[in-house]
Amino acid sequence: MRSAVLTIGNLSKATGTKVETIRYYERIGLLAAPARTAGNYRAYGKTELGRLSFIRRARELGFGIDQIRALLSLSEKKRRSCKAIDEIAREHLEHVDRKISDLVMLREVLHTTIQECSRGTVATCRIIEALSPVGQNR
Repeated sequence: MRSAVLTIGNLSKATGTKVETIRYYERIGLLAAPARTAGNYRAYGKTELGRLSFIRRARELGFGIDQIRALLSLSEKKRRSCKAIDEIAREHLEHVDRKISDLVMLREVLHTTIQECSRGTVATCRIIEALSPVGQNR
């Protein structure tokens, strides 16, 4: 039995990935160039569907292109230790933790600035003052 062939549009719909993004992933080598139909249309199969789904999920979790490339490469070596994969995930987790910390600080600054607002005029607005370059008169 022959496996189903997907057009780029159907692959796009199946994975929630824009067509241009799929083409981009092909250009940078995350996805191999697909087979072509007699009419020269791209023809994708189950393998490409799985690989693109993996890429899409990794991007949703914030992994970068180079990290995904490494994860894909490592995932092909089934009998190898997953130590390198763990290291990529740990580095990414540290990056996520730093972002969360930065966002918490940003939230505190915004909250404080808003609380200090006297709701007077723009000339005395604490929010505008906080956003203005240091030493610049409003």
